[in-house]
Amino acid sequence: MFGRKKEAPTAQETVDQAAAAQAESPKSGGSTGKGAPTPRRKDQVAARQRPLVPNDRKAAREASRAAMREERLKTRAALDTGDERYLPLRDKGPNRRFVRDVVDARWNVGEFVMIAAAVFVVASFIQNLTVQSFILMAFWALIVLVIVDSIRIRVLLRRRLTEKFGGPNQGDVWYGISRALQLRRFRLPKPQVRRGEKVS
Repeated sequence: MFGRKKEAPTAQETVDQAAAAQAESPKSGGSTGKGAPTPRRKDQVAARQRPLVPNDRKAAREASRAAMREERLKTRAALDTGDERYLPLRDKGPNRRFVRDVVDARWNVGEFVMIAAAVFVVASFIQNLTVQSFILMAFWALIVLVIVDSIRIRVLLRRRLTEKFGGPNQGDVWYGISRALQLRRFRLPKPQVRRGEKVS
């Protein structure tokens, strides 16, 4: 009789009870409710989250190494066969392939610079001033010939690229000159034309 009266529900509790009752009861118009409570925000966020790295890092590293190894093998094979799909970026494109063919089809003075340098090093041990002077003059004469031949290659490549493609792209001419300075057997990608072969 004199006991404490039960406290009246707060406004927030009343709203929560009404929302729960509405979710449980069928909606007006004959349609049914959701049938399940709305998921909490933290549950939705957790469901959307994905790991940034695989759970098995060792397997992921092995897979990455295998993919890189396979890519290197494809690139190496392309350097031997000239397959455009797997060539390095600097060697890709019809312009670069044409430049390689033009350079590889001719004799280039620059090919012999490395051989001449090796001969010059060996000859420097000869204790004969006449022989050393002769070899030194021959070496410098070869350098002059290389410069002249490089100018000829530059003119040739610009003319041929203009005829075929309307003009050289940036770096095409220097690409050809630097290739002409290498021994034929050490050039990469490997030559795909014979010396003296007509390139069109």
